[in-house]
Amino acid sequence: MREQKKADVIVLGGGLGGCTAALAAAKTGLSVIMTEETDWIGGQLTSQAVPPDEHRWIESFGCTRTYREFRERVRQYYRDNYPMTEEARNNDRLNPGRGWVSRLCHEPKVALRVLEDMLAPYTSSGRISVLCGFRPESVSTKEDRVESVTVHNAATGEWLELTGTYYLDATECGDVLPLAGAEYVTGAEARSETGEPHALETADPLDIQSFTYVFALDYVEGGDFTIEKPEQYEFWRSFIPSHSRFPLLSWKIEDPHDRTKIKEITFFPNGTDPLPFWTYRRVIDRSQFEGDLFQSDISLINWSHNDYFLGSIYEVSEEERQQHLEGARQLSFSLIYWLQTEAPRPDGGFGYPGLRLRKDVLGTEDGLAKHPYIRESRRIRALYTITEHDVSLELRGGQGIRRYEDSVGVGSYPLDLHMTTRSNRWFYIPSVPFEIPLGALLPVRMKNLLPACKNIGTTQITNGCYRLHPTEWNIGESAGYLAAYAIQHGVTPHQVREEKEHLAAYRELLHRQGIETSWPEDMTY
Repeated sequence: MREQKKADVIVLGGGLGGCTAALAAAKTGLSVIMTEETDWIGGQLTSQAVPPDEHRWIESFGCTRTYREFRERVRQYYRDNYPMTEEARNNDRLNPGRGWVSRLCHEPKVALRVLEDMLAPYTSSGRISVLCGFRPESVSTKEDRVESVTVHNAATGEWLELTGTYYLDATECGDVLPLAGAEYVTGAEARSETGEPHALETADPLDIQSFTYVFALDYVEGGDFTIEKPEQYEFWRSFIPSHSRFPLLSWKIEDPHDRTKIKEITFFPNGTDPLPFWTYRRVIDRSQFEGDLFQSDISLINWSHNDYFLGSIYEVSEEERQQHLEGARQLSFSLIYWLQTEAPRPDGGFGYPGLRLRKDVLGTEDGLAKHPYIRESRRIRALYTITEHDVSLELRGGQGIRRYEDSVGVGSYPLDLHMTTRSNRWFYIPSVPFEIPLGALLPVRMKNLLPACKNIGTTQITNGCYRLHPTEWNIGESAGYLAAYAIQHGVTPHQVREEKEHLAAYRELLHRQGIETSWPEDMTY
């Protein structure tokens, strides 16, 4: 017999959106059960090992108060627990890794500890129950409502039936949507459907963005930490993508800003290239720590070189899913082996055997992240779908930022589409700062199921800017408060949007909790 557990709000998925949804609901006094399929909450920041991708105003505005609190807690964690140089300790904008992808590159384990600390008052009191190792397996529905979700822990064999008033899908791939029979979209929409200039002529549900197994490396000059040759190394070593003239494992890539130009990658800093790949997602810059605490810098490797785009891991059979997961793992191992043995060096030699796979950094036996980095999820069919016309700098023109009366948050990032599985499209389109409309969080039919991750009502193209860390954080937090407001006022989320009195009161709740719902009128971008 399956054990039953009950709470006001059931959050499926413990990534950033899931954590903030749970935190928001708990702050209002509701009970929450949150599941997570790995043993680390935090998603992108932790189990997927991706430092925060952020916009240029992040230190001043353009995120929720709790996201800013998270960032400052990360910095303070280093000051309190690591022997840092005086200059680093006194830097109020400390960037532990000084990586150039973000103003705050830090170790995944630190993000994990900070998130656990932020949830601690509510997990300790029992208001939030976190169930790690569980994935949703089935959903019981009646008409337009979810009645229960059954989750399974493959390691222990345990099954649980979870019941609540509201259910939030914060899984990385929108796994609850098909189980609940909710209307959703995957892959590429047709241009005739969205009107987007960069959409495909014909829709392709399996043309989904690549995913990536991230890993951590340090470098010990004179050492030899060469891994065993990966089983698929010869395949990946010679693999030339259809969109390129060069092997995937090469220092030559097409410039993402101008496809007619070829970019020669600089690996280690050489004093001339301001953006070497080694420092791109570096999370430890050893020069900021006293003495010889760290033998080397530590960098997280999440490049186009280990983006896996030969197939999807959802909307396919379990056999095909496992095939592509293993293929992605083999690609990352092959990149490591290539870097250690065959990567051309400036001195004319080949390979950096001193590169060491830091398994401890990611808490795994094989050294790869606990979960692949997922860029694109299933997406709800929503009351409002955000399209390229809402965010593209070129298409917005003199109209500026698209403002919504029902905005529940803000974000900013380019329309960044990584290589897709079938059309092999990729692009990087400038955008205007954007708002998050409540209509994009409301399914067209389901009444008590809400998205809380990358599964809101975007298109494949606008997913490219709504999927990043501070935006996912905001989506989850606003979804958590939406569920709480609906419960405490006896209305549905759809009524909150439809009825001006409730919309105003809900947005006022968001404002009191430090959620910005609009960009400054006088800002320049």
